[in-house]
Amino acid sequence: MPWNNQGGGGPWGGGGGGDGGNGGNGGGSPWGRKFGGGGGGGGPQPPDIDEVIRRGQAKLKGLLPGGFGGKKVIVLAVLGVLAVWLGYGGTYRVQPNQVGVELVLGSFTGTTNPGLHWNYPSPIGTVYKPDVTAENRIEIGLRTSGEATRRGASVRDMPEESQMITGDENIVDVDFVVFWKISDAPNYLFNIRNPDETIKMAAESVMRDIVGQTAIQSALTGGREDIERLTLSSLQRLMTEYGAGIEVRQVQLLDVGPPKNVNDAFLEVQRARQDKDRLKNEAEAYRNDIVPRARGESQQLLQGAEAYRQEVVNRAQGDANRFNQVYESYKLSKDVTTMRIYLETLEEVFLNVNKVIIDSDAGGSGVVPYLPLPEIQKRMGGANATNGSAKQ
Repeated sequence: MPWNNQGGGGPWGGGGGGDGGNGGNGGGSPWGRKFGGGGGGGGPQPPDIDEVIRRGQAKLKGLLPGGFGGKKVIVLAVLGVLAVWLGYGGTYRVQPNQVGVELVLGSFTGTTNPGLHWNYPSPIGTVYKPDVTAENRIEIGLRTSGEATRRGASVRDMPEESQMITGDENIVDVDFVVFWKISDAPNYLFNIRNPDETIKMAAESVMRDIVGQTAIQSALTGGREDIERLTLSSLQRLMTEYGAGIEVRQVQLLDVGPPKNVNDAFLEVQRARQDKDRLKNEAEAYRNDIVPRARGESQQLLQGAEAYRQEVVNRAQGDANRFNQVYESYKLSKDVTTMRIYLETLEEVFLNVNKVIIDSDAGGSGVVPYLPLPEIQKRMGGANATNGSAKQ
């Protein structure tokens, strides 16, 4: 080796005896006694760094045409490195589901569409590429481990998030999910610090406000769609006020029910309310059957009374008009009218009376043998009726 001494021994440590050493130690360390070994003044010296640099520059000058000087070489090298840094380091690709957000010296300069683009490389420029098509999901009141749609996924309840007070001062456990996506990438990146936590806290606050204005019975039955609709509109309005660049897609209620520790008592109350509603419906059905019938009978009586009134009034008016006509006739011809009234009165009196007429011209002593004319008439009437039925 070049560092070895002919007298033996390693390049750094002292060796055995050799020719030409101080104090008889010919194979000493090349750095002298400081590192051990004998005097060894005849060992090789360390390389000169400056000399190595000068030799390298000389070789580089020999390779360049025209014999450029050292400063020009350095400038060209710097320019080459700068060109590679700007060209390769500044080029970036935006995927179809992304939007590029460019910053230069920490200031927002614009957005880019999917494709290849260029911006100042780091640390001068920065490019963020958020996914603007992904449907993000935030669970409130529960935590699902693994895929939410996978069967057998474990669900952990979060009562500190889900227990809320209704408008009628009852406690209800509400588990729901918020689906959202990025609508404005710059606002999403720069206006809010932690988007997921911000949406979670805002959604929980809005849901508590909506449930606090709703009765528990409505929240458990038919009012769920109204709660989802009101929560969606209020949460979107709040995100717009924050300038969060977020579009709330859907608010979905997963489970609405009483807390687990009072579930049995609540179910008992629900059964009592169902019995109450059933009895109320039965009473309502009975009322709907009785009341219309009574109203119909009352209307029938009223209409019958009205008809009787009209009949009596019309008859009285007719009698009065007839009497007035008779009176007018009487004033014109008293004798004729008197005879007419007499005959009509006799006709009315003898109408339903059995009568026997005896002719005054009959001979004899004036005593006519009794002839039962009414009985004969009855018999003749009965025979006629029998003959008529036989003919039929």
